[in-house]
Amino acid sequence: MRRRLEYAPVWLIIRIFSILPRPIARGLGMTLAHGIRLLHRRLWNVGLRNLQLAFPEKPDKERRHILRGVYTSLGRQLAEFTKFPQYTKDNIKKIAVYEGFENFERARELGKGVLFMTAHLGGWEIGAFAHSIYGNKLNVMMRELDNPYLDRLVTNYRSLHGNTMMLKDDFARGLIGAMRRGETVGILMDTNMTPPQGVFVPFFGHLACTASGVARVALRTGAAVVPAFTIWDNELGKYRIHFEPAIRLASTGDDDADAIANTAAFTKKIEEFVRRYPDQWLWVHRRWKARPAGEPSLY
Repeated sequence: MRRRLEYAPVWLIIRIFSILPRPIARGLGMTLAHGIRLLHRRLWNVGLRNLQLAFPEKPDKERRHILRGVYTSLGRQLAEFTKFPQYTKDNIKKIAVYEGFENFERARELGKGVLFMTAHLGGWEIGAFAHSIYGNKLNVMMRELDNPYLDRLVTNYRSLHGNTMMLKDDFARGLIGAMRRGETVGILMDTNMTPPQGVFVPFFGHLACTASGVARVALRTGAAVVPAFTIWDNELGKYRIHFEPAIRLASTGDDDADAIANTAAFTKKIEEFVRRYPDQWLWVHRRWKARPAGEPSLY
């Protein structure tokens, strides 16, 4: 009963947003996100600390400006998420358009599977969902949400156009199986991990524990790792699903060294795009929480 009651406000927000015109829903989503910013100062403080670590050269005023933009970005994505059932092949181009799709298509044609490597940047939920509407179904690696009612709703929305959810508990086996079938799997690679699931690689000049499973699976299966980021474009008034060329993998025969080198290359690409669009990345996550043995906490 308690979890059902916890779910009720979320359900109400989704229902209200879904019936509003898109511009109004976006505005309301941004207002709600900034309300959370004011109420939950712990998240704000985490964001400021992360920005101090990433951009020590920037003045505090600029870092605060970037962080306010993050909440705007999250509120915009929330509004769009509530309208997933209204997305169709006829209207999706008003929401999100492809950029560099030939990079994804070239990788898929190799027939060994594609690892759609992305980050909590811009509209990551919109990118995966729009990709399926355009006829390119994804397996999406995810963690079950704590509230089963919310988990069921989110899973239903994500899979409306054929995307399949893969639980992180079955990460390696599920990923290898999908690659052997020549499928595509979307993976968010910018969250804090803990050894042995992660290895420490540079991110904004600080070591960050990062999932190494993607690199290991790519080397084992020959799958292509294609960076893909869904960026909000103010001039277009919509999202761009941008694909980079597949990353060339280091393959020396030393599995552990190659896993670290390739994970570092993936993380470097993510950093490149976060630097381009700093106000669209999820700075409120403690990305540098895990530390190498003997190092003090950065928080």
